[in-house]
Amino acid sequence: MSQTSNVVSLHPYFKVHAGKLDTVRSLLPAFVARTQKEKSCLYYDFTLEGNTVHCREAYAGAEGVAEHLDNVGTLLDEMLRHSDLVRFEIHGPAGELDELRPRCGPLNPSWFVFQCGIGR
Repeated sequence: MSQTSNVVSLHPYFKVHAGKLDTVRSLLPAFVARTQKEKSCLYYDFTLEGNTVHCREAYAGAEGVAEHLDNVGTLLDEMLRHSDLVRFEIHGPAGELDELRPRCGPLNPSWFVFQCGIGR
């Protein structure tokens, strides 16, 4: 198996409400500052295309994801006041995804099960 076999990556896409792009952009550094302290975070960044904000993020296992969601929960609530979660993917091994289903299921993600890969 790959070294990345326990990695869980999240791929949320937020469509920003009209006139709220500056507000949402001002939240991004706060997300990064909070996440920077998480030991299970492997990478975390934001990209922007028009009025769609995407967060690229990955964690060592479901526990890392849970820690992250606890850590940024209030910021996520704020983000969702100014945008809609229009797409949400969770990628990882079946066992890790199964641990996250109760917690993340209400966000209606698409679940992508790890098959094989290369870790460096």
